[in-house]
Formats: sequence, C-alpha cells, structure tokens
Amino acid sequence: MLELQIKGMTCGHCVRAVTRAVQGLDPAAKVDIDLASGRARIETAQPADRVAAAIREEGYAVGVA
Repeated sequence: MLELQIKGMTCGHCVRAVTRAVQGLDPAAKVDIDLASGRARIETAQPADRVAAAIREEGYAVGVA
C-alpha cells in the first residue's frame, strides 16, 4: 500500500488522470484519492518510484503522505 501526497489536483478530471496513470502501470491497481486533502492510497505491486514518476508525467507533484 502506497500513501502519496499529490499536489495540483483540483477536480474530477485530475483524479481520473492520476488513476489512469497508475492503472497504466498496473491495471489491477486500486486507487483511492481524497481530492480535498490531495492524498492517494494506492494498492499496487509496482514500486513507489515508478508510480510517482507516472503521476509526475501527468503534471502533478508527488510526495510521501
């Protein structure tokens, strides 16, 4: 389970973009995002650095929650 702080998300489109980025690496990943806090809980077999890189490619800043 990864817990990440994602900065720059402002709407449902942002949530979908982040979810698609993660599921592009791991289609079985479960992504739960709290837009208000900017926190994401992600269940995936992928390493944290790959997940963070995919989210950054979408234009968001990523840190450890």
